[in-house]
Amino acid sequence: MKNDDLKFQYRINNKIREREVRLVGDNVEMGIYRIEEALRIAEDQQLDLVEISPNAVPPVCRVIDYQKFLYQQRKRQKDQKAKSTKIVIKEIRFGPQTDDHDYNFKLKHAIDFLKEGSKVKAYVFFRGRSIMFKEQGEVLLLRFANDLEEYGKVESMPVLEGKRMILMLAPHSKKGGEGKPKAPKPEADKGEKTE
Repeated sequence: MKNDDLKFQYRINNKIREREVRLVGDNVEMGIYRIEEALRIAEDQQLDLVEISPNAVPPVCRVIDYQKFLYQQRKRQKDQKAKSTKIVIKEIRFGPQTDDHDYNFKLKHAIDFLKEGSKVKAYVFFRGRSIMFKEQGEVLLLRFANDLEEYGKVESMPVLEGKRMILMLAPHSKKGGEGKPKAPKPEADKGEKTE
């Protein structure tokens, strides 16, 4: 369906309704031509007259092979789509009194998310009277940010929005070389062997 949209995006040949057009390109002498003359130039070269910039005064047209032009446009769009990075935000939810086991479980997932390049939105959800424990929620989120320090950086500090206190973390940029977590230093042998 998208290819059909591209096909109808440009006016070609007799569908161009302007009196004069500006011709550009390698295979024509650039300048302003009457539409009949521009169509004749395209026909002489067995190519199409394609309106590239309809909002210009006069509209800008090219004498090109329309099918080849559409192919190049689709290819360019595909390349741009492949190069564009999609920002994925993963959410991790805590309660104000999350125990250590749950905390460590969620911490492990957050590390995985940051390693794969996703952002992490950690929040503490306060239900009912638990809003009285908002200080505990803030401490929990700050601890979470501190524990993830070597995997990502804090984008926004804990902020209370309604019943949620939210913290945003982003992975370290890969260009700076700080994206790799530091390996723990091996402890010096003290003569003891553990199996």
